[in-house]
Amino acid sequence: MATGTEPPHIHTGVHDPSRAAIGPRHLRTDRWWLAPALTAAGLLAFIVYSTWRAFANADYYAAPYVSPFYSPCLAENCVPMKAGPNWEIFGSWWGLSPALLILVFPLGFRLTCYYYRKAYYRGFWASPPACAVAEPHRKYTGETRFPLILQNIHRYFFYAALPVAVILTYDTVLAFRDEDYAWGHMGLGTLVFLINIVLIWAYTLSCHSCRHIIGGRLRHFSKHPVRYRLWGWVGRLNERHMLLAWSSLISVALADFYVYLLATGAFDDPRFF
Repeated sequence: MATGTEPPHIHTGVHDPSRAAIGPRHLRTDRWWLAPALTAAGLLAFIVYSTWRAFANADYYAAPYVSPFYSPCLAENCVPMKAGPNWEIFGSWWGLSPALLILVFPLGFRLTCYYYRKAYYRGFWASPPACAVAEPHRKYTGETRFPLILQNIHRYFFYAALPVAVILTYDTVLAFRDEDYAWGHMGLGTLVFLINIVLIWAYTLSCHSCRHIIGGRLRHFSKHPVRYRLWGWVGRLNERHMLLAWSSLISVALADFYVYLLATGAFDDPRFF
């Protein structure tokens, strides 16, 4: 029996009194849970693999290839290499894996990416788990509070990711050498690095921030024909942002794993010429 002193039951989100009263959590009959489940599994697999490789601090160089996880190598404890930048900016006080110095920038870029936000919001936080499926949270605050408000620094991570992509391009050029660093050679690793850098650039340039930087805040495209054409090219890439996000994520992991296999002596790099 109610006494009139009980606190009122709070309804928010899709169960707010102002919304239509629908009993079931959703009316979908398809396997709507499959997409977020696969997304969560794929991202979790990359997190586990990249964490292992980042803290391994070994097997990241096999002449002439250097793992994209470790380039540029900025620590004094880097393995001596003639492939890729090795600047030793951090002295002997840095005892951890040198990958931890550089991975923060491309990972920060991906973590704050508009597509990856959607992917892990749905896959891990179920916010919402799928279209037309109510999320289990009582309220929604968006990206207005800590820590999600930090998503707004995505553009700055984009600026940081650009020089990393340039350095990985340089590593790809150096991959056209043999184990004795003689030019004019090409191995399977060279092809792996080529595919990886093309996908990394395609993903980076398809970024929403890149599209806005190129064509945003323009009142008349006709007065800026060069920027308009670049904006159109980036826009076509942006239409495939999800595909490029996954493709480049897989390619960078495969490039690292290929170097790992060579460095551990699993096999020798096949040479085409």
